[in-house]
Amino acid sequence: MSASPPLLKRIPPGLWAALAWFTAAVEPIVQYVLMPPRHRYSLDYPRDGLDSFTAKALLACAFVMVLAGSALLRRRTLPAYGLLVAGTVVSTLAWRQDEIPPLQFLGVDVALCYVAATRPRRDSLAAAAGALGVLAGCFVLREVTGYGSGTAPEPYVSLTVVIAWLIGNSVAQARVHTEELHAQAAAQAVTAERLRIAREMHDTVAHSIGIIALQAGAAARVMETQPARAREAMLTVERTGRETLSGLRRMLGALREADQDGRRTPPHPTTGLADVARLAATTTAAGVRVEVHWEGRHRPLPPDIDLAAFRIVQESVTNVVRHSGAGSCRVSIGHREDALVIEVRDHGRGGGTGTDTGYGLAGMRERVALLHGDFTAGPQPQGGFLVTARLPLPEAAAPEPEAKAGAR
Repeated sequence: MSASPPLLKRIPPGLWAALAWFTAAVEPIVQYVLMPPRHRYSLDYPRDGLDSFTAKALLACAFVMVLAGSALLRRRTLPAYGLLVAGTVVSTLAWRQDEIPPLQFLGVDVALCYVAATRPRRDSLAAAAGALGVLAGCFVLREVTGYGSGTAPEPYVSLTVVIAWLIGNSVAQARVHTEELHAQAAAQAVTAERLRIAREMHDTVAHSIGIIALQAGAAARVMETQPARAREAMLTVERTGRETLSGLRRMLGALREADQDGRRTPPHPTTGLADVARLAATTTAAGVRVEVHWEGRHRPLPPDIDLAAFRIVQESVTNVVRHSGAGSCRVSIGHREDALVIEVRDHGRGGGTGTDTGYGLAGMRERVALLHGDFTAGPQPQGGFLVTARLPLPEAAAPEPEAKAGAR
């Protein structure tokens, strides 16, 4: 259950505008008209200012206009804002004032802030220009008629209009920026998911296709001279193809479950370093001998590190089979206190072929980066190609002091 928003955010914007306007409108009525006469008096709000029927009707009309504008501010923003401005002017006419009181204009400022925060900038600028035009008209009219005395309030009220627009515009820009960040995060999540699927597809299929190609080629060469060996090679092709098809079905099933749930569900790894021996045997049977050397004490690994480590070994061996031209390669897997270190070395040509897309190396590099590890791959000066990956282990996977002492 989501938490309720703060009280200030739950109050409609029209209510804030109404509170500001009605407070400024009712206060002089109570203080200068309804309260008993005191030594204080006001030229702007004389006691007899509302005695005429016209003044009372105009003030009532102003109250109705502002009330309607405040109620419609969220649904019909611009017309409601116009009602608030008009109500403010009518209230000034009711009191027969030659200038709009600054406090009375606060309700308009609140409405303008909401307009700038929710409407396009073109509309909000037009609204601000309308308010400034009303103030300028009052100033010019007073100067022309000669009723002005003292310091004119319009410049200060105009400043509040500008500040209200700036605040609302800042809120609108912050909202747009937040929406852009959310859209960018969603796009990045989609891209990350596509890369993850691409890595899994590549790692699942590439090795198997390489083995199938080698075995099919061997079978074609010895089909007439060594039928038994050709039959064995084709059985390997069949077994590898079935395993690949099974892996693809598991992956597609996991993706369908994620789509049905409406969220990404990470697939449970079904492979890990325990399958390295099977991988080495299959590759060796295909004609490229794989020597596996284990270092350190074997211990359970987190599923994501276990799967990533196996995929790195699998893709490195696949590259040896497809591109190096070497007859063997060495795989070293070292369990250290704080990291898992993988090295795959061959003595082949030390570079890819013209058909090498580089997706395998990119996928390995991305896997290691996601686990905050280090990855290097490239030809060696003495010949061959070396792939090295270091995957940091979480503290829970690190061996206990007693276990480390007894490991030797």
